[in-house]
Amino acid sequence: MSATTKERAVTDTATTTASGEPWRPQSMIEDNPVGLPEEVAEELIPKLDEIQCTLWTLYHQYHKHHWLVEGPQFRDLHHFLEEHYEEVHKYTDRIAERITALGGIPTSAPANQAKLSHVEHEPEGTFRIRQSLQNDLAAERTLAVLVRETIDAALDLKDHGTKRQLERLLTATEDRAHHLDHFLGEDTLDHNILGDE
Repeated sequence: MSATTKERAVTDTATTTASGEPWRPQSMIEDNPVGLPEEVAEELIPKLDEIQCTLWTLYHQYHKHHWLVEGPQFRDLHHFLEEHYEEVHKYTDRIAERITALGGIPTSAPANQAKLSHVEHEPEGTFRIRQSLQNDLAAERTLAVLVRETIDAALDLKDHGTKRQLERLLTATEDRAHHLDHFLGEDTLDHNILGDE
């Protein structure tokens, strides 16, 4: 595991809960059906897990903003944010599926996802829409950097399937960031429509 990879939130020591003990602990990596060497899977699974955890945080943030947006551009922003959280959810699933294809188990408990995410959950409460969109844009930028780094790692490890999945995610992430940037542009028909007053 590289120095930049965050420490996994879940350990091998499974404690007995009302649900019982897992059949297979999360740290166990199975042989993968796609023919990648074990060391490739061991290197990429934690990186992919951090990406899917970051996507979950972004998904929840977009959903929150979708619920709480108001004002003259409510309808446009409401739909815009819905499109974004639906797309983020689609890629969250694709990255988690890639983890399983490599023989890993994606982190699924929300508290553990939050620990591995490279984006912090926005605090509870309603923010002004401009601040909300700025927070979304900052999260997308963080995600884009993380995905680019993992693309480089996948390429170095000759995992072209993971590289291709991540390139699709990167294109979608950059597109969302570009659209957010346009919503945050200074030109508007209504004075201070996205302002703080």
